[in-house]
Amino acid sequence: MHDQFLNNWTTQIRKGLLDLCVLNAVACRKMYGYDIVRTLRQIEGLIISEGTIYPLLSRLSRDGLVQSSLVKSNEGPARKYYELTGLGRRIRQQMNISWETIVQGISRIQTNQTSETN
Repeated sequence: MHDQFLNNWTTQIRKGLLDLCVLNAVACRKMYGYDIVRTLRQIEGLIISEGTIYPLLSRLSRDGLVQSSLVKSNEGPARKYYELTGLGRRIRQQMNISWETIVQGISRIQTNQTSETN
């Protein structure tokens, strides 16, 4: 029972963070889908697959946060590259601020709990 609760909670945290992680990944340079997957797989605890990323990229594109372009590849078919739009940059900045505020708040609570138990 406890394992199921923890697994569900962890899954919800991961799902909630994927948008922010993708926006941060493409903030510095254009990236194609599988490159985004490889980048995000480097984040310990964040489980991501190609089956997860492409629907998410489609949604972010529909929402106007990313735009895509096809670029010819020497290694096979053309690749679809994604980059932030102006709106995507603004939303990403606001999301990062919100995330940092939450992390700092949780850290304060953890610090208070630790100091109260000592």
